[in-house]
Amino acid sequence: MAAVPLPQHQNDSWYLSLLGLAESFRTANPPKIKLCIHCLESIFQFNPPPGIEARTHLQLGSLLFTHTKNTDLARSHLEKAWLLTQTVPGFDDVRYEAAAILANLYYKHQNQIQLAKSLLRKAISTSQPAPYWHFRLLFQLAQIHAWEGDNISACELLGHGAESAAMAGAYYTSVGWSSHQTNTRVMFMLSKAMLLLMDKKFHEVHPLLALCNSMLESWTGHPTHRETLRVYLLVLQVTNFLMVGQVKSVKPYLKQLQQSIQTITALHTDDEPPPSHPADLFQWLPKEHMCVLVYLVTVMHSMQAGYMDKAQKYTDKALMQIEKLKILDSSPILSTFQLMLLEHIIMCRLVMGQQSIAVQEISQACHVCHEQPKLFVTHGAQLHTLLGLYAMSMGCLDSAEGQLNAALRIMSNTMAASRLASSTHARPQTESRLSQQPELWMFTSLNLAIVYLRSGKNQQLLSLLERINPDTYPSSSHAMTAAGYYIRGLQSFFQERYHEAKRYLRETLKMSNAEDLNRLTSCSLVLLGHIFLSLGNSRESMNMVLPAMQLASKIPDVDIQMWSAHLLKDLYHMMGDPIRAGEGGQMHYNFSQQQMNERFRSSQQIEHNLIQWLDGPCPMHLAVTDGPSHSGTIL
Repeated sequence: MAAVPLPQHQNDSWYLSLLGLAESFRTANPPKIKLCIHCLESIFQFNPPPGIEARTHLQLGSLLFTHTKNTDLARSHLEKAWLLTQTVPGFDDVRYEAAAILANLYYKHQNQIQLAKSLLRKAISTSQPAPYWHFRLLFQLAQIHAWEGDNISACELLGHGAESAAMAGAYYTSVGWSSHQTNTRVMFMLSKAMLLLMDKKFHEVHPLLALCNSMLESWTGHPTHRETLRVYLLVLQVTNFLMVGQVKSVKPYLKQLQQSIQTITALHTDDEPPPSHPADLFQWLPKEHMCVLVYLVTVMHSMQAGYMDKAQKYTDKALMQIEKLKILDSSPILSTFQLMLLEHIIMCRLVMGQQSIAVQEISQACHVCHEQPKLFVTHGAQLHTLLGLYAMSMGCLDSAEGQLNAALRIMSNTMAASRLASSTHARPQTESRLSQQPELWMFTSLNLAIVYLRSGKNQQLLSLLERINPDTYPSSSHAMTAAGYYIRGLQSFFQERYHEAKRYLRETLKMSNAEDLNRLTSCSLVLLGHIFLSLGNSRESMNMVLPAMQLASKIPDVDIQMWSAHLLKDLYHMMGDPIRAGEGGQMHYNFSQQQMNERFRSSQQIEHNLIQWLDGPCPMHLAVTDGPSHSGTIL
């Protein structure tokens, strides 16, 4: 049908009528997207002006991209919107929104990464007069670079964004930093700090976080915006401490974070005036997501500190919150939070001797990765490490060795791929996410060393110990270094070099006590107790074993409790106290029976067969369970 030109006022009338009808179809319950699209397509029949034509192409492209799988047609409309607005003044919002959606389509749906980057760079180069879009496009391009492992380029873009916000009017007055520029500038700076933290560039992170803190202290903007940024800052500070294993030092920051999130949840944001500046529209995370994140870092701290019951309590709360949010919110970050919570609570379950629940939760983690395949790329090594820990707790040492080596192999392959990618780029690339986690490699290797010790594989052990020597390995983690000394002490104990073992274990105790690493403290105490018992020094042995038992009971750590009970039985027998020796023997028997029953129960579950999976995607026919209920009750 040929387009019929109409007078301008009639064109406007037709346009507004069709636009209103399209909107009524879009907002219907349920939405009538097909009819909405037909209404918008009808606008083209009336030869609309270029600006309206461009906006209609944007609306159609956005609808097709969001509600259909016809990405080619969506791309066609978005590209027309982008091209038309190049010569039409006054339609910046159409031009840059089309660029943002189109770049997202190129990157996520058509794997045309360079095309997405090129489009965003072109849009950024002309968007300075529109600050909101300039900042938003900078964030988007930085995010793509970060996803691609190029944190150097991402940090440069975020730094440029912070400078642009400053040039847009971020000045310091006697009153303080102007509110909207502070909001945007701090957002860029904290995002840059997050990437620097991932790269463990602590010398650059600390002054950046200090400057952000100073700006927030003197800022008098919206309370919600200020507290939201404060939560962002505190999350990074807490994560920084946890990354280096400083569990005690982080406590005041974690307390501030928990208080800050309570302040945000208490604020009535509906009563606040609408943003007076477009920059105030930027939000780090929705309030509900921030609550889940605070639960997550609390769980991380509780696990490292050895407060397993507390970790379980907050995991239950966070997972229930995620389940509620997922009903209406399909944001991928919720799946990331869910997976990280599962990873931490699985380790807690294994410490508490709850293997049957742990393996169901490993199955849940596999399901999360199956639903979000990109998560398996970044968390595949963690899954194999968890299966290795589970197999260790079940006494399946061959399977544990296979799983831990599979995890190390994934990390090694990822690092090799990252280096190959670096050699094909003109500028240096940062390491991929897994290879940015040397602590994961160290943690996996330390547990593999325990497997080799228990299996009597001395040649493999010696080869591995050369690579994880705490005196030479450049770990930034206080906890991993302390754990490295514990493994050296354990090796010396197995070789009956008791004085050398004591030297290593005392170093572990000094480091673990300094940062309240309770589980590592209890492990070192009970092993020292065993060493003193082997040397015939029952008094010193008792001085080690009793606090080890008390600490292990507080955690609770079933293996250390069982080990301590066995030593107490022998110690009281040596001291001629048959009643207490009998109590120790009964306690050891009870723990042994509990563990035997739990191992049998777990081995009968189909998910137990996941320990045979060593390569490729997760075998979902084995990960069949919906997992345990996270109601706070231990089954």
